[in-house]
Amino acid sequence: MDTRLTTQDASFYFLEASSTPMHLGSLAILRTPDGGLDYEDLLTHVERRLSLVPRYRQRVREVALGLARPVWVDDRDFDITYHVRRSALPKPGSDEQLHDLVARLTSRPLDRSRPLWEMYLVEGLADDRVAIFTKSHSALVDGLRALEIGQVMFDDCEHPREVPDELWMPSREPRESELVLGALAEMVARPAEGVATIRHLVGDVVGTASTVVGNAAALVRTAAATAPATPLNATISRNRRFATAKTSLEDYRTVRSKFHCSVNDVILTVLTGAMRNWLLSRGEPVTAFSTVRAMVPIAVHMSGEDGDVSVAEEDPDSVPRNFDRRASSLLIDLPVGEPNPVVRLSHIAHATEAHSRQNRTMTAQTLVRVSGTAPPTLHAVGLRLAAGLSQRMFNVMITNAPGPQAPLCLGGARLLETYPVSPLIRNQALSIGLTSYDGHVYYGLNGDRDAMSDVDVITGLLHEALDELLEACR
Repeated sequence: MDTRLTTQDASFYFLEASSTPMHLGSLAILRTPDGGLDYEDLLTHVERRLSLVPRYRQRVREVALGLARPVWVDDRDFDITYHVRRSALPKPGSDEQLHDLVARLTSRPLDRSRPLWEMYLVEGLADDRVAIFTKSHSALVDGLRALEIGQVMFDDCEHPREVPDELWMPSREPRESELVLGALAEMVARPAEGVATIRHLVGDVVGTASTVVGNAAALVRTAAATAPATPLNATISRNRRFATAKTSLEDYRTVRSKFHCSVNDVILTVLTGAMRNWLLSRGEPVTAFSTVRAMVPIAVHMSGEDGDVSVAEEDPDSVPRNFDRRASSLLIDLPVGEPNPVVRLSHIAHATEAHSRQNRTMTAQTLVRVSGTAPPTLHAVGLRLAAGLSQRMFNVMITNAPGPQAPLCLGGARLLETYPVSPLIRNQALSIGLTSYDGHVYYGLNGDRDAMSDVDVITGLLHEALDELLEACR
């Protein structure tokens, strides 16, 4: 059965341009098991899990003359070997070579004639490791009805899930005449849909996206002014650079305990320190009042049929089946002009505390229990919020998705590291995603190849900024 794309899904689908491919990426690095993990093993594993993410077997079918939003239809010629691919680095492959490969793969748009995702098994990594890089279009993953494939790929190492065998049979694809008649009937029944369609035809896709996300971000949109001028906002190309940083979660907890703030406050302060030193390394003017405005999605509001749900108990059984998950966005001015790391932390903690008083948000532990173990799905929610805001209102998007603190496995291969690869929005030269997993915090920085040729400098400065805060704790 075909399903029409939501207004926001359609916005992401049409918003894509050659310089801004709208897919989310995820880089997983695994320890090769004793029996190995070859291409056929991965192919079999993915094929069995596709029943849990049915949209990954569907493609987008546009309606003639743009009379309505496109629909999802089963791909009758679905070929899993097209989507799950094999790549290799010259042995022994380094992390830098892997990052270059991820940057090149991220630069390539997905094939719109097929289901909008790809997965690459990357062999040849040093130290007996393999990598899996996944790309899923933002229209494909909405964080609620349609999940990212990473949510079903990995299991608890001690208790892998049971997935029954499934014989998949594609549904009949609708004829063009059926799509047109359905579109006309919908326009008569719901005139508002016709307004959205006209907006698309005149190119007002961003306006449509803003309308959908507007309720979640109305407060910050009306309260914020234009973001300060920084090198982070520039005309971007279609080519990318990718860099990563791995840090210990315990270090953030140490700072949190000392200064009575949240781990998220510490993370934002570390990023602020890294941004400050990066600007100085470029010779940019940094005064006492200099700031970099970040758009930080904060998840998740919860409400059910019986009203607001208390999440303080951290009890997943107290969460009703029919609840509403909403994300809000925080526009925060990171004080890069402040030289003292403790004062930077104080500024950020006060800003996030003020936001939390206005928005009831879930803690990281509850969020993971409710949504499963799929940080990429949560990063998708963040991207949707960022796309609904004018790019003139912030300098950089920072998405922070908590992950499980117990090890995960794919078959017999243990997940060692996991890095998000967030897409770039128009005139945004850098996006930062981070995920906590198994005692560490993993940063993935996706930058424009020309405007952010020194993106790896920031990852080095992240460690220095964290060390500054740890030194202040002593």
